[in-house]
Amino acid sequence: MIGKLYLIPTTLGDTEPLEVMPLSVKKVIEEIDYYIVENEKTARKFIKKISPKKSQASLQLMSLDKYAKDIETRRYLDVCKEGINVGLLSEAGVPAVADPGATIVKLAHENNIQVVPLVGPSSILMAMMSSGMNGQNFAFNGYLPIDKDERRKTIKELEKLSKDKNQAQIFIETPYRNEKMFADLKAALSPATSLCVAADITLLTEFIKTLSVQDWKHQTIDLYKKPAIFIIQKE
Repeated sequence: MIGKLYLIPTTLGDTEPLEVMPLSVKKVIEEIDYYIVENEKTARKFIKKISPKKSQASLQLMSLDKYAKDIETRRYLDVCKEGINVGLLSEAGVPAVADPGATIVKLAHENNIQVVPLVGPSSILMAMMSSGMNGQNFAFNGYLPIDKDERRKTIKELEKLSKDKNQAQIFIETPYRNEKMFADLKAALSPATSLCVAADITLLTEFIKTLSVQDWKHQTIDLYKKPAIFIIQKE
């Protein structure tokens, strides 16, 4: 029997795991000792929090950080041939969405290994759900360019695309650059364009609000170092 690859969600911040994900995640973690992770320290912390009695010494963690070589990662699922299940853990939220874990999922399919996604918080989908924008047609664009001129050009292109296709446009930013992004959005977008800002999703400090750009210009919000999602749509 071939082992399976379980896609295991993690919390989006310092939240009790079972407040935002089902008991089935805890049960799977208690049964698996082999994990592919971005960061060993935070992975161990999450596993201990959701399953305090699980032996940390039994854990076999394989790194998926930017220093891991492709030739190494291609062997991470070899244990599945021995009938051993493997868990793929993201740093935050669900694996393989805005996350390097997609390479491991692709490898699993190439090797006829069953992929089992588990339910958990996705900041992208939760922001979309809460935005009031078109949930029937939306696109996730990842990070926008760092260069200010290129970023503003991209913002305008996404705004046009949202109108032409009636498609909500989602993107993210590095938390310490959120406030620059927010300022650029207010400066580049048309006054009537809708803008949703969703920060600290699932945390006690959660903030989700959709306003026209014109109305946002009268608002002051603190986004510094807070994980945030931005969504725009022009009608």
